[in-house]
Amino acid sequence: MKDFFKNGNKTSLLISPDGNYFSYRADYRGMMNIFVQKTSDTVAWRVTNDTVRSIRRYFWKGNRIVFSQDIGGDENYQLFSVNADGSDLKGLTVFPGINTNVIDALTEIPGKEKELLVGINKRVRECLDPYLLNVETGELKLLYTNKENYNTWVTDNQGVIRLASKPDGLDITWYYKNNEKDVFSPMITVSFDDQFTVGSFDKDNKNIYTLSNIGRDKVTLSEYDPLTKKEVKEIFSDNNYDLEKIFYDRKKKKLVSVSWTGEKNERHFFDKEWEKIQKGLDDKFKDYSIIIGGYDDARTKAIVVIYNDRTWPKFYFYNFKTKETTEAANPYPWCNEKQMSHTKPITYRAKDGLVIHGYLTLPVGVEAKRLPVVINPHGGPWTRDEWGINPEVQFLANRGYAVLQMDFRGSTGYGKKFYKAGFKQWGKKMQDDITDGVEWLKKEGIADAKRIAIYGGSYGGNAVLFGVTSTPDLYAAGVADVAASNMFTFIRSLAPEWGPYIKQFYEMVGDPNDPKDSVMLAEISPLFHVDKIKSPLFISCGANDPRVNRAESDQIVAALKKRGVAVEYMVKNDEGHGFSNQKNQFDFYEAMEKFLDKHVKNKK
Repeated sequence: MKDFFKNGNKTSLLISPDGNYFSYRADYRGMMNIFVQKTSDTVAWRVTNDTVRSIRRYFWKGNRIVFSQDIGGDENYQLFSVNADGSDLKGLTVFPGINTNVIDALTEIPGKEKELLVGINKRVRECLDPYLLNVETGELKLLYTNKENYNTWVTDNQGVIRLASKPDGLDITWYYKNNEKDVFSPMITVSFDDQFTVGSFDKDNKNIYTLSNIGRDKVTLSEYDPLTKKEVKEIFSDNNYDLEKIFYDRKKKKLVSVSWTGEKNERHFFDKEWEKIQKGLDDKFKDYSIIIGGYDDARTKAIVVIYNDRTWPKFYFYNFKTKETTEAANPYPWCNEKQMSHTKPITYRAKDGLVIHGYLTLPVGVEAKRLPVVINPHGGPWTRDEWGINPEVQFLANRGYAVLQMDFRGSTGYGKKFYKAGFKQWGKKMQDDITDGVEWLKKEGIADAKRIAIYGGSYGGNAVLFGVTSTPDLYAAGVADVAASNMFTFIRSLAPEWGPYIKQFYEMVGDPNDPKDSVMLAEISPLFHVDKIKSPLFISCGANDPRVNRAESDQIVAALKKRGVAVEYMVKNDEGHGFSNQKNQFDFYEAMEKFLDKHVKNKK
């Protein structure tokens, strides 16, 4: 079990801006810390010493490394920086209970080599005020007196704030200013269920590149004129999927590519030079997905990441001039690709005819007939599953389970109609899509109908509880991680966190203050239907979870025990929304394996 979840030897590699160093994350006393090594040497040194919580996010800024850390999973991230040699470790935004986001790292902007643009919610919890932060001195400079309570900020190619947005009930309004000294004026108001996001400004800092589905079903890439407040032209679209991300090269001042998730990761190039680089790497590493993970300012060296559905990410150095690659790190050498399972994109139809996309992973060397199964709905729910390596899925397949993941209605990436089909359908049609996936597996002869479990985290955990209450005879067991059990207490606890967006949440899920919605929320709340539960359950949560309060787990565990339903319960006091630390992950997956073996795989 530990092989699937233990910390990697050398992962998350990045090149320093001057190209003289590379950095990575590796284990130190059970926690992931940051190490640095000269590109011309073999000796590395550790620059952080966190023994309480693993460091997950970091990047280079000048000759310093900037990283973020929260406290026990509370998701109030604080920024720190340290020199490449490990000296002068400095807390930059150490404000207890306050969150800091990086709005723009201001890379490749002359004169901004030591500065970041950050958003901090010190003034009002729901809004991020923009500050210029010096990563060497820690000096903070407020850039805008945010009396309007804007909470999204977009910069131009010089790092100047030119766009801001804020919600207004069920609408979101974007504001624009023509230059740094100008004042914001309304540019466009969109419904919350439409997408309008800004990728970057164009080379003239005039028009903007947007990802939008206004007036269409799929998210497309367009050019938009903020002065005339009109779309200039549609640049690119995909007939089947929403576009997700653009790559704009600030140094070249060119739109490079747009990417999206289909059955696998897809990309379309506009820049021939970058396309040639990508094609060369694709040809060299056939059967793998390739990402250029970062490069130095002079663009002599880059870090290339390769992976597929059976391979954990491996890292290579890339020479821009010679086009040669050399292996930099294999973080998980103990995971043999040939021993891992393939993950296959699949589709099936829901009861009402809607096509549901998903992924099926089967155990290696076993005939796909009457297998024990783990149904694994994703969290969110406004996200989607992706093809690639998934440690949980590989672990379960290695233990003999077939694993089905599905993008039920309401998942993102498949267009506006599919997304909106999930509104106010928690525990209803969204759950029916999951149930229909189970029936598809049974019809195909893959699943043993008596040995089917359901496991998920966050919304996936909700789906576990919805499943064992609405279809009590379908599942032999359920594992619900950080799941909500009472829609009323769950939604009310979210109100402070969602702030001005709470009306949108009500529209998507349900309003506990609305009589009609209240009836629906009561119908789907698992806590009110524990009398229907027959399957043994394993419940887990983090005590500091800011999204799904621990009380959601406490109350359903108490109710199950009162009824005499078999339930196991794991709470970690140093975790939030999901288990981050290695020891806690080991405890969880060891307990889950024993639970599934007892109630599913070895069930007579």
